[in-house]
Amino acid sequence: MSHGLRVRIFVPRSFFLGAFFCFAAAFFCRAEPGEIVFAAYNLENYLDAQKSGAPKPEREIAALVRIIKEINPDILGVCEMGLRDRFEDFKKRLADAGLGYTDFEYVEGPDAQRHLALLSRLPIAARQSLTDVQFTLNGRQEKIKRGILDVTVKLDDAQTLRLVGVHLKSKLAVPEGEALIRRNEAHLVRGHIEKILSFEPAARVLLYGDFNDTKNEPAIREVMGPRGAPDFMADLWLQDRHGDRWTQYWKVADIYSRIDYIFVSPALLPDVLRDKCGIHRSDDWNEASDHRALFATFKTSPKK
Repeated sequence: MSHGLRVRIFVPRSFFLGAFFCFAAAFFCRAEPGEIVFAAYNLENYLDAQKSGAPKPEREIAALVRIIKEINPDILGVCEMGLRDRFEDFKKRLADAGLGYTDFEYVEGPDAQRHLALLSRLPIAARQSLTDVQFTLNGRQEKIKRGILDVTVKLDDAQTLRLVGVHLKSKLAVPEGEALIRRNEAHLVRGHIEKILSFEPAARVLLYGDFNDTKNEPAIREVMGPRGAPDFMADLWLQDRHGDRWTQYWKVADIYSRIDYIFVSPALLPDVLRDKCGIHRSDDWNEASDHRALFATFKTSPKK
């Protein structure tokens, strides 16, 4: 009598978990009816070659587009966008990838190279961006180098979402003190939020961007405001599928840290779908940028 050979193949439990999370990462951020997905992403030098000395390499751009397509946001806010021709190039690449953005905002602050931009599938109903935001430091007039992006998007006939995007001073040393500049910029951003919410306390406001500071630093506490106050901006405290919260790798200091954020106003907080928010994770994230993309999903109306 012949005996069949039984072969037992051991597949580690981590494989199934990894497969599940890979599936979830590509699926769960897709918006269903009555939902929208927002993403924030520092693109790392999507710059003009004539200004910066070298354009962003094609392999990095391809990785950026792939990551954005995986998230598939209805609204995308970006930092470190170059001149307008680079923005047009970025828009075309996303259109070619089938992402279908139809309305745009581009903010040219005092920084000659790096700008803020936003792309939306929903119509922009109002534009309140600021390009000349000044403060006095050590007797000198300074400006928020990237300005403040501020648009109101129309979700439907009755609802709007106000999006405020920033990119605060980097950690690169300057004589004036980079932390001090960042604190002053954060103070002005906070003032901008307070002005919005004092005029319209029920406004659904989303504040996002690269704040270049960790949550324990004064600039972040300044932006959020007093806990429990009617204009307190809540940190969504996002994480990736493994529970990691870092958003950027700073090669100079060999540090992983969380310096990119999405904050929401009290009126917007109940609409956050926590299980559809996070930080995008992939093996080649660093091919695209030194930052990782953040995303959040919100209810806009009851499902039909």
